[in-house]
Amino acid sequence: MREWLVYVAVMAVVFVLFLRDTVTTGSVVGLLASLPMYLLAGFVLAKFGYQRKTLRDLKSAARPTPTTSSTTSTATRSKPARTSRTSTGPSQHRPKNKRKR
Repeated sequence: MREWLVYVAVMAVVFVLFLRDTVTTGSVVGLLASLPMYLLAGFVLAKFGYQRKTLRDLKSAARPTPTTSSTTSTATRSKPARTSRTSTGPSQHRPKNKRKR
């Protein structure tokens, strides 16, 4: 809602400074009619699961987390899980003339 208020304030300044002679009541009504459209767009985005990040979230994401060199040097990469291409199972003993499914 604050963003819409900032938008209205900026557009009102633009109307007063630059469009002083051409501003009609339709322009002002259209500016005020943008509130329901703004709210509707926010509602649709919220239904799709969109959540805005707050300023606190953005600041915490930008701040690097302190890490020690001892934890990164001792961390080892685990082996990936076995798959049909890496395991030695019955497929390895398949006759050469028999097709795969």
